[in-house]
Amino acid sequence: MGTPEPDFPARKIVETVRTDNQSGAAQLATRALTLLRQWLAAGEVSPDTLKKLLNDLAGARPSMVPLANAMERVRQSLIGSQDGASAAEQALPVVDSVLEQIASANHRVAEIATTRIPERARIFTHSRSSQVLAVFRLLVKQGRNFSVICTQGSPGNEGFTLARELDELGVPVTVITDAQMGLFVPKADVVLCGCDTWLADGHFLNKAGSYPLALLARAEAKPFWVLADSFKDSTASHNEVTLEEMATNQLGAPAGQHITVRNLFFEPVPVQLISGRISEQGVFSFPAEPGP
Repeated sequence: MGTPEPDFPARKIVETVRTDNQSGAAQLATRALTLLRQWLAAGEVSPDTLKKLLNDLAGARPSMVPLANAMERVRQSLIGSQDGASAAEQALPVVDSVLEQIASANHRVAEIATTRIPERARIFTHSRSSQVLAVFRLLVKQGRNFSVICTQGSPGNEGFTLARELDELGVPVTVITDAQMGLFVPKADVVLCGCDTWLADGHFLNKAGSYPLALLARAEAKPFWVLADSFKDSTASHNEVTLEEMATNQLGAPAGQHITVRNLFFEPVPVQLISGRISEQGVFSFPAEPGP
């Protein structure tokens, strides 16, 4: 067996991130940074190889902008680095800093979001968001009494993962198919939604199914809060952003000469349908200005 190419581990990191269909946006950015850190700590890294990996990771998941924003923060912090230190020595503390920034933002979002949850709330959520899970963990830590209704999040069924996590926390959870939203949103007190990208033109991206959930919440007059820290900010509009399409074999659909199968994982949702955005900077209601 031949010696691996110098950039082989870097290419494996990109492929791991590109094929991860289970992690939410913030979780994926954290995973990519963790893999990057392990790579940097493992041995000598050339500045050119590091630069290429940062660029490749930034473009690996175009519908999940926290990944690109995290890599950009690393890249910007490395500009003007000292010549005496190796690329790994310079990059490791920067990666650690960005990891801490993501964790801090996630925790602050959870703190603020808990203030919007009524006592004994029945909380509806779609698929699985690491920021929504952080809210659930904090509510448990605070001794709050609540239950959850979560969709399966097909075709990846990320909601099943969330259900197991809630079960381990001792939180009552009802798991439903995505198609049952219309039956169960009326039973909820509040809707919490994750966010993969917050767009610049009054839309946000999230797992497909979030748009009909927002419409249902509006029709049933249910508060709909989107959890989106500043790592999720994008300058793109909903007309120009890339909506990632995954393998069609995940759907188990029949094959045929006249059958076309689509598996778009993300969709834009107009913000006028939601109660507001919760970021580490506070609560932003629509159409009002930032609140406390």
